[in-house]
Amino acid sequence: MVRTTRHAPLHARHAAPLFAALGDETRLGLVARLSSGGPGSITRLAAGSDVSRQAITKHLEVLSAAGLVRSRRRGRERIWELEPARLDDVHDYLELISKQWDDALGRLKNFLERQP
Repeated sequence: MVRTTRHAPLHARHAAPLFAALGDETRLGLVARLSSGGPGSITRLAAGSDVSRQAITKHLEVLSAAGLVRSRRRGRERIWELEPARLDDVHDYLELISKQWDDALGRLKNFLERQP
């Protein structure tokens, strides 16, 4: 369990959908694109991609279901943007795993150094 920036516990069962959504190359690319380029329409997000707008929409819906992005209507378009709090959850969970590995490696090192 880790404390998130919103001071709510994050368990593996809550983190799993985040990592499942980010585990796809196209979805991870969309998150990177929204992170660097700010909010955007499906048309803008699909520009220069080999992926169709329909496929981009489906990927964004997966990210939305995981709470990583959200959309709002602007005229006839939907504008997609990142949900920063959920990205903080991802970061916090990775920090927890990193700390656990560091602790385990430290215990292993201490054990090995005490061996004759």
